[in-house]
Formats: sequence, structure tokens, C-alpha cells
Amino acid sequence: MGYDGDAQGVTAAPSNRGTPSTWAVVATVGLMAGVLAIGHFAPSGSMLVAGPLGALLLLLLARVAGLGAGDVGLARRSLRRGMAYALCCAAAVAVVYVMAAWLPATRSAFLDERYLTDLGAAVHTAFVVIPLGTILFEEVAFRGVLWGLLRRKWGGIPATLVSSALFGVWHVLPSLRLNRVNPAVTDLVGPGPTGQVVAVAGAVVFTAAAGVLLCELRRRSGSLLAPIGLHWAVNGFGVLVTAGIGRWS
Repeated sequence: MGYDGDAQGVTAAPSNRGTPSTWAVVATVGLMAGVLAIGHFAPSGSMLVAGPLGALLLLLLARVAGLGAGDVGLARRSLRRGMAYALCCAAAVAVVYVMAAWLPATRSAFLDERYLTDLGAAVHTAFVVIPLGTILFEEVAFRGVLWGLLRRKWGGIPATLVSSALFGVWHVLPSLRLNRVNPAVTDLVGPGPTGQVVAVAGAVVFTAAAGVLLCELRRRSGSLLAPIGLHWAVNGFGVLVTAGIGRWS
């Protein structure tokens, strides 16, 4: 196993099956754009089908392009390490969220009207909708197939930068109402058009930076389980804490 400059010596160096063609990168981004459109414009619940199906199509595309299981973070030898990273990240997020929800100064950040629902619906959202409708596709797409293709083509740092930048752009549509549904954001930027622009720009920058962290977890662990664990913890625990605050406040 090669090391390709990885700090932890986990991610295997690109195999000798050749550099993926540009068509594979273009096809991957095109498929991602199609799934994004379904998630935003199709009826509610469509991503529960489109997400897993899109992830499967991306993995098939990666296979055709010459990537192996290790290239997309699904190598069996890295699963244990990836799970360890995932559990540590989830535990850290849980501690931070509990503290933030307990402190009055930061509690308003959780009062997002999209998730102020009963606990049963919150559990369904956290453990079904978010994993299947959001995280599975995004991690396979950004930290799995796209990162693997770009890394084989240009190296790890360009792969992380490009993947993370696109991850930020990916969140433009979902953040269009952010300054109206989250009181903390509304207080910060205002509810009007200017506030919307600022909120969207902030969401893009924040998620792009988060993408860099997720890519680094993928690189260090050699497994998609690591970024999946952190990604789910941020979203899933966020929904559960929001619902809990709404119930008991």
C-alpha cells in the first residue's frame, strides 16, 4: 500500500489503472446537479428515493472510470478506523450541542422553524430522512466519488479544494429561506433581500469550510464512515435538540 503523502498513511495511493478522464468528472457533477434539482423542486420525500439511487449511480460511474473501493472510501480495511473517527466526532458534537442548548445566549441558534416539530417526527427526520435523503448521497458524491476522481487526476489538495467549493455552492438553494426561518440568523442579518444574500453567502462559506474538514476526515481515516459520522451528528443531533427545546420551552 502506498501513502501519497497522507499524514496518517491510511489512504492508498492511486492505483495504476490510469487517470480518470474528464468525462467522468463532468458526468459526476452533472448527476449531482440533477439530484440537487430533484431535492429542491420535486415533491417532498423524493430524496428518499433519489438520494440512494443517485449514490448507487455515482458508485457505478466511479467503477466504470476505474476507481476501486479504496478510492471512494469504501475499502474494507478502513472501516474500523472510519467507525472510530465517526463515533468520536458524534460524541464531540453531542457535547457541544447540549452545552449550546443549555446556555441562553446560544439556544436561539436551534430555534429553526423547519425542525420545531414533535419528537416522533424529529426522530424520523434524524434517523431516516437525513441519512437517506441527505447524507448518503452527499458523502458518496463529495467525499467519495468526486474526491476520488479529482485526487486520482490532480492530487489530494486540489481534490479537497474543488470538492469543498462545490459543497458550498450545493447549499445555495437550501439556504434561500435561512434568514426567515432561523431567529438567530434573522437577528444577525435581517429578514429582507439583503439579509437573504448575506445569509446565503455565509452558508456557502461555512459549508465550504465544513467540506474541507469532512474531506480531511475522509483522507485521514481512509473511510467514508468518518465524514458520514460527523455530517450526521451535526444535522441529526441538531434536529433532535431543536425538537427537544421546542417541546420543553
